[in-house]
Amino acid sequence: MGDVISSHLDEGKREIITGRTGEVMGEFGCLYEQQYAVALFNKVRFDIEGGGGPQPQLLHRKVPVENKSIFSGAIFQFLEESKKWRNRFLFIPDSYNINYHDNKASHDRGLQPKGTINCAGYKVLTTMEQYLELLNTSLPGVKAKVGSAPFLKCATQFPLILWHPYARHYYFCAVTDKEQQKWHAVFQDCVRHANDGLSEESKVQTPAFTDAVRLYRQAHGQYGTWDMMCGEPPQILSNLVMETLLPEIRDLISPRLKGKMYERQRNWVLISDAVYSQVQSQCQARYEAAVQSCEAGRPLLEASIRTDMDQIISSKEHVTNKIRAAVLPKAEKLLKVSIQPYISSILEALMEPTSRGFSEVRDVFFRELVDMSKNTLNDGNKETMAEHMEKISMLAYHPVKMQSCYEKVEQLSLEGLQQRFDVSSPSVFVQRAQILMREQMDDAVYTFEQILHQSLEAQGAEGVCKTIQRCQDRVIKKFDYDSSTVRKRFFREALLQIFIPYMLKQLAPSCATDLPRFQELIFEDFSRFILVESIFEEVVLHSVMKDIMMAVKEAAIQRRHNLYRDSIVLTSSDPNLHLLEDNPSIDWAGEYGPQDEAEGPGPDGTEESGVTQKRRRTKQVVSMIQVEGSPGFPNESCMDAPGVYGIPEEEEEAEEEEEEEEEEQKEQEEHNKESDRDVLSPPDNLPVVPSQNINHCPKASENPPALTNGVLPKEIEKVSEVPPVQSKEAASPEVSLEALQAPECTLPDPDSALAIQSAIQEIENAVQGEDSEQVAEEAATEEVSSSRQRAACSEEKVLAPTGKVEITPAVIPEEVATPAKDTAQEPQSPSVASPESESATVESPVPPNHDSGFQSPTNEAVDVQPDLEQHTAEAEAPPKDPETVGLKEEEKGTKVTEN
Repeated sequence: MGDVISSHLDEGKREIITGRTGEVMGEFGCLYEQQYAVALFNKVRFDIEGGGGPQPQLLHRKVPVENKSIFSGAIFQFLEESKKWRNRFLFIPDSYNINYHDNKASHDRGLQPKGTINCAGYKVLTTMEQYLELLNTSLPGVKAKVGSAPFLKCATQFPLILWHPYARHYYFCAVTDKEQQKWHAVFQDCVRHANDGLSEESKVQTPAFTDAVRLYRQAHGQYGTWDMMCGEPPQILSNLVMETLLPEIRDLISPRLKGKMYERQRNWVLISDAVYSQVQSQCQARYEAAVQSCEAGRPLLEASIRTDMDQIISSKEHVTNKIRAAVLPKAEKLLKVSIQPYISSILEALMEPTSRGFSEVRDVFFRELVDMSKNTLNDGNKETMAEHMEKISMLAYHPVKMQSCYEKVEQLSLEGLQQRFDVSSPSVFVQRAQILMREQMDDAVYTFEQILHQSLEAQGAEGVCKTIQRCQDRVIKKFDYDSSTVRKRFFREALLQIFIPYMLKQLAPSCATDLPRFQELIFEDFSRFILVESIFEEVVLHSVMKDIMMAVKEAAIQRRHNLYRDSIVLTSSDPNLHLLEDNPSIDWAGEYGPQDEAEGPGPDGTEESGVTQKRRRTKQVVSMIQVEGSPGFPNESCMDAPGVYGIPEEEEEAEEEEEEEEEEQKEQEEHNKESDRDVLSPPDNLPVVPSQNINHCPKASENPPALTNGVLPKEIEKVSEVPPVQSKEAASPEVSLEALQAPECTLPDPDSALAIQSAIQEIENAVQGEDSEQVAEEAATEEVSSSRQRAACSEEKVLAPTGKVEITPAVIPEEVATPAKDTAQEPQSPSVASPESESATVESPVPPNHDSGFQSPTNEAVDVQPDLEQHTAEAEAPPKDPETVGLKEEEKGTKVTEN
């Protein structure tokens, strides 16, 4: 980067830059010295005579954001030196300059930032298309083709670019859309605050400076509004120099730029920034010297003004009358033809978005107070109120909450009138309206704070909500009046800024030659305070001012703009209210917040209370919202992100491997969860062994499994993870029952347990194919006899599986049977095998009517894989044994006896 600048900005070109800067500053210095004396005279005259107009009802805070930080957070930034994206920690103090650090730890340690951005003159862009469009205009003849790759790739899809016509560009990327919106609002507020660099408190230097700049541009044929009239005086003067210097330097350097298209554009941005830095340093030195020279002679000038005030005023009025007689006829003719037809339309275009913006300010302020009243009413203490007041006190300087107000004014459009009246863009009026909206919000908040604090001191803690409501109503009325006054003044000023330059440009050719002869009418002692050019502009201003005042007055009658009529003058209903204006800002957390006695060492090692530590952490006006699911990154680390020249392939492969491992881990976890869910919730077609003490398992009873034919479907075989029983010794009935039964259920009594164990063991033997049909029939007969013994005892209500077990080559069903929805109301009956499969079933008696519907999943999936030949042989056997049918009929009779 240094080689590019040094190779193109040699000693000869730097001398050209210094010479052009000196010429502009010399001419400006003469104009500033003349206008300084005129501004001093107007200030002294205003102090003596006073000024009319309505008095503001709201209090004004002198130091709004003292000891407050606006915003801080981590964001990706593209570094020109390393050509990579890095994670930077940005801190925005009350000066609205953006300080960027390597990480948050370096800021907390008090280290100097890596750089500072003064946002005056910048534009905040959110897409690369907007940036490339502006970049193509900076270097004529070198334009990007459609679809060509830019000279940098964004780290994410949410870029934020700070663009300046002369200075260095800054590139950032947010992680999510919400973060991009918040950073965009913060950057816009920084630009808005930095552009308003001229202090209105200075009644001499600021008017002298603005008039000198305007006269300089008019002398060079540049009338109308100027977008680069932004920032502090040295920055504005640098823009004034660069307006004519940059094209000259560009013509000398651009033919020597080599490389690809994007490389030449990037190198030109670096060269322009170097030129701008050199010009700015020289302008600052020359301007400071001019101000010191004028301030040194101020006492003598002020003494002369106060001594000869009457004579100066008389001489000025005499010359004004002469000039008015010569200029007014021409001005009225121009006014009637070219100005009056457009006053109402331009005023309407200004009033609509501006009134909506101020109305939104009122609504935001009202909503915040209503929320505070609701929370205070619910909690009923002053601590909640103090917590909300801490936030409301900085409401005007919260760019995110004020963004809805600013967006209303951004809809202002003067399309069709810009070229006619030499208005470059409406951005000048938009930013001015936004500054006024912020001031009105802060005045309303500050007035509410002082009134509420005064009321709480007088009334105590009783009726806090009612006190808030009364203070809110008082402040809203004052806000409506002041808002109307401020908007009408803004409309008048905006119309003058549009019409006056146009009229001066049209009248200058015919009137400029006659003005020097009026200079002879001014006494030499008063010539420093009376300038013919200034009187000429005042005459033109007064000629159009009458029509502008009439148009604004008529607009105030329309209720839709919510403006007070000029005849309505609201006198101060609180004569002692303005005495509170000198009070410092109220520390709500310190007076009404919770008191923490815990103390600890502060950042410098000294003892610091817990409240102080908390307050130090909560000084920030805007807080970064952590978006759920956002891939945040640590503030303490310096992280690489994909840039123009890419990241080494090893890092990319490592990241891809980590992502694949994470995906595999997620899939494995999901698979384990499904397996656990299958084990805990057995399929509906598995054989079930009823158990005692059903009330001990209320959760499992919600999904009772249905009785099946004892054959496991294919789908269940795949998902089941119950280990198959290998032998009688390895899988005892106790282990099987403990492994398969629901964890909440209790074991049955000894008699029932013996029957259950016997049934399970015989089922396992039948499944494994180690015993014959005779063994299965004997087990079923033994189980039937035990069931009869238990049925004889009416006090014991135990469910025991009985029946006959026959193994046949059953066909595996394709669908799983649907469980009964309400088995507590209707007892389940044993399922019957499909006639196509000819499979044997487990015959069991119908459970008693008191069953709650739950059946313990003690006999879950068992791996059934019979030999194909054995299945074929057994398929030809008779389907039913007559003895088995007889046993079934006897069991049904036993069931009737039990009922």
